[in-house]
Amino acid sequence: AAAAYAGACTACHGAEGDGNGPAGAALVPKPADFTDAAFWSTRSDADVAKAIKEGGPAVGKSPIMAPFGGQYDDAQIDALVTYLKSLNKG
Repeated sequence: AAAAYAGACTACHGAEGDGNGPAGAALVPKPADFTDAAFWSTRSDADVAKAIKEGGPAVGKSPIMAPFGGQYDDAQIDALVTYLKSLNKG
């Protein structure tokens, strides 16, 4: 999952998951900060998996976030959600 994150997510969400990736700097709204406990307190694993699979608009978030369901299967997406939760500093 770390490799998937590095390949698909770091440009916007940052290597540390703090939402400060190089491509994310110019985005409005800013990419999600996976290190923030407040982010996780308002989302279920299913919400995060749906965002990864279907893209930001599927969960009422940024239309800029692309869907990755064609790139990753459900098991890989579940592993990615687990990895993202490990970035939580809260």
